[in-house]
Amino acid sequence: MDAPDVVDVAVIGAGPTGLLIAGDLAAAGLTVTLIERRPQTAANLTRAFAVHARTLELLDARGLADDLVATGRPIRQLRLFGGLTLSLDTLPTRFPFVLITPQFETEHLLERRALSTGVDIRYDHELIALHQAEGQDTVALDLLTPTNTPGTSVTLHARHVVGADGVRSTVRRELGLPFPGHAVVSSMVLADVRLTEEPPDQLAVNSSGRAFAFLVPFGDGWYRAIAWHRDGRAQDGDPVDFDELRTITRAALGTDHGMHDPRWISRFHADERQVPHYRAGRVFLAGDAAHVHSPAGGQGMNTGLQDAANLSWKLTAVLLGRAPDPEALLDSYEGERHPVGRLVLRGSGALTRITMATTPVRRTARDVGAALLGRIRPARDRAVRMVSGIGVSYPPPPGGARPAGRRAPDAVLREGRLYELLRAGTFVLITPPGTPRPAAEQGLTHASWRTPGRTACVLVRPDGYVAWSAPAPTPAEVDRAVARWILRPQKE
Repeated sequence: MDAPDVVDVAVIGAGPTGLLIAGDLAAAGLTVTLIERRPQTAANLTRAFAVHARTLELLDARGLADDLVATGRPIRQLRLFGGLTLSLDTLPTRFPFVLITPQFETEHLLERRALSTGVDIRYDHELIALHQAEGQDTVALDLLTPTNTPGTSVTLHARHVVGADGVRSTVRRELGLPFPGHAVVSSMVLADVRLTEEPPDQLAVNSSGRAFAFLVPFGDGWYRAIAWHRDGRAQDGDPVDFDELRTITRAALGTDHGMHDPRWISRFHADERQVPHYRAGRVFLAGDAAHVHSPAGGQGMNTGLQDAANLSWKLTAVLLGRAPDPEALLDSYEGERHPVGRLVLRGSGALTRITMATTPVRRTARDVGAALLGRIRPARDRAVRMVSGIGVSYPPPPGGARPAGRRAPDAVLREGRLYELLRAGTFVLITPPGTPRPAAEQGLTHASWRTPGRTACVLVRPDGYVAWSAPAPTPAEVDRAVARWILRPQKE
């Protein structure tokens, strides 16, 4: 029998997370098949709408950020409870704002990039079973396709699999992994609407104790509306009526601002769940397949995209034979991203509970706490950095020290901005001018400081985090630091 065709990576789920990781892998020259259950003509329900600063930086490292910013509306200030104002203008980034744009705009950009890099996107294909055996170097995926004879399937073989197939992940089910957690809010109403009267604030948000409502502008005349009432008895699967949305909004905000002409409306619930492990052999979970939480803070899509950026370069290094310790590098995906997922889950859950405080005592405590936060600048700035993703960092590698593991700022170098250089998908080594290039010939871009007199050397990972730095290292020390991350090519 002929050996089966094998792809380097099969990605399950063509949402933002799956599209980004598939595009990254294919851009590195790997063979990638992306499996999506939806037909190509079926629009994805667009729930996400906030793109935070760190996510925009990661998209900038792929040449996509400016195009995405052009589709939406940047919001530079957030006004919350008790008059608390959070300013994003001080964030140390090219993108000191939260971008409000429908999820489908992000998906369109990522899909176009994935196709341009050679990803084989198979819409209307459904994963029904996954098989990996100890000692085998591939995973077998059984798929239903539009041309299947009833009761039959086709099999795809891949060296690695990424499950980015959402909260009801088939990959997670096939791995037998639990998804522990609980529901936070049920029967929340979600819609895109037009308004006759523009709210005075860019974000209109309030909780009356029994009702909560949120209005945010996309910048093109459409607003995302989210509303919830504590006394509602509707189930998640029950039909939703537009009058219900308007009634809840009036109860929470005092007005519905002349809400009309919804282009879509649905009902959903928010869970807090996280899978205990992000890796099982040759299979990885990312995005909502690995963690799901309340929509407070707009963290869902952003966390998934940051999962993808972390995993893609590690899979690339291993599959291209550039990783000195492949298993340790792949394990570091879970080691770095699982704590971030847990932090986001707890933070968004706490924000949801604070937002929906019901008793007068709790609402007063919330407003007083918000007022105090507004007066304590370090605490306020830390909160903004964490929500934006700018403040997220990873532990230093064994034997390493800070700033290793921290986000690398977008330094202007002689060769251009750092995040422009990261578009090559490689590590970037920044040294004083004239420093010899290390022995690694692949997987490394060498750049130099623009400011004269700087002696420090910094090695930046492909996902924009510092791998190593030293104030004035010798060429041999630089060479050893690079060799720790990038395998030298074997001489013939």
